[in-house]
Amino acid sequence: MYREKRSREFYVLAAFFGLFVLFLYGPLSAILILSFQGPNGGLTFPLNGVSLHWFANLLEQQAVGDFGGSFRRSFALGLMVMVVTVLVSLLAGLAFRRRFVGASALFYLSVASLVVPSIIISLGIGVLFSQLGLQPAWYSSAFGAHLTWTLPFGVLIMFAVFNRFSPAYEEAARDLGASACQTFRHVVLPMIAPSLVGIGLFGFSLSYDEFARSLMTSGTYNTLPLEIYGMTTNVTTPVLYALGTVTTLFSFLVIGGTLALISFINRRRCDG
Repeated sequence: MYREKRSREFYVLAAFFGLFVLFLYGPLSAILILSFQGPNGGLTFPLNGVSLHWFANLLEQQAVGDFGGSFRRSFALGLMVMVVTVLVSLLAGLAFRRRFVGASALFYLSVASLVVPSIIISLGIGVLFSQLGLQPAWYSSAFGAHLTWTLPFGVLIMFAVFNRFSPAYEEAARDLGASACQTFRHVVLPMIAPSLVGIGLFGFSLSYDEFARSLMTSGTYNTLPLEIYGMTTNVTTPVLYALGTVTTLFSFLVIGGTLALISFINRRRCDG
């Protein structure tokens, strides 16, 4: 059987991809392994026994760090950012389907934060709140700071979705007597639902992992990335690795659940 000969570029790209995967998952593998250190284990190899001791230690009161509180704050903040990002991105995508005065200026203003260093935005929001006599907090200033990061991505994704969306479907629905609300609910929304789920996952992930834009805006109580960073200078046990393993598995669980939801939506749309 004849097999096509691979080009040199294929092997170069394959080698580059292999290095990328190694660079991405190598550190995660090291953290995963070290999180199973025995009770007397340290922060480096070799392992001194194998146990779940440090995972159980996460549930205990820590001398330094507040795992549970910081996780709850990051989770709640991620959900808040996710909902607002999806809603505003959807409305922006619908609005920009028609040309209006100032559309170009508004677009460039909405994506300008992508080119501004995150720490500058964090510092600016923190200083602004201080000048206004307001106390920075994760649910106010940090919430706004995270939106400056997630909204531009969500808007750009919706622009790409509607750029490929044919208005013929909406015209057909209106010809059959559907109102504007019925057309959106029964035609447009089911077709863009997987993209909205993707935007929601993107917004949640960006907020949940954000460090720089939380640094000056989270106030008295840390989010999880700030808590982990603070622990790196104080914690000298593998409990830090156990926390990293748990948060990584949680991230993969969110991604898996989102992919399952998108697959379910696509099946329902095909069956319909």
